[in-house]
Amino acid sequence: MVVLVIMGVSGSGKSSVAEKLAEKLSCSSKDADEFHSMENKKKMTEGTPLTDEDRLPWLLAIHAHIQSLHGQTGIVTCSALKKMYRKILLNGHDKSIPRHSDVLFFYLKGSYELLAERLSQRKNHFMPPSLLKSQLETLEEPDDSEKCLTLDISESLDSIVSRALHYLQSCGLS
Repeated sequence: MVVLVIMGVSGSGKSSVAEKLAEKLSCSSKDADEFHSMENKKKMTEGTPLTDEDRLPWLLAIHAHIQSLHGQTGIVTCSALKKMYRKILLNGHDKSIPRHSDVLFFYLKGSYELLAERLSQRKNHFMPPSLLKSQLETLEEPDDSEKCLTLDISESLDSIVSRALHYLQSCGLS
């Protein structure tokens, strides 16, 4: 059993990858947008980047969801831009030992140009393309100390999902 956190900036394809992986793994999937407060959504709609303080209740709500999946396979999306945010997803307020050693991050990485193009085609979403630069400036890419697979979003959705599934199989997790 494993919990997958599909991470990356807005427009990286988190929801699409999560949906397809959940179908292949026959498991649940939740989108991080479901955990945002109306205040956070309003701020982003207005083009105001969220602060760490704004994000904390959101991250803790996602952490609680991850905890609720204990013993089950599940997927959740989350930008998880900073290493500190990923630690909160794993540990909540407890910064010591991760409670969930069976959580893997899949980082969807892409160029500014590709991300901007995708965001410009998005309709009816509270996250405006103008916040992409702020997200990229905030982003701390996962390092070797984190359980994370980096996936190139310039590949097709099927290729990304196939690579993710192969990785899970190689780890004995699917």
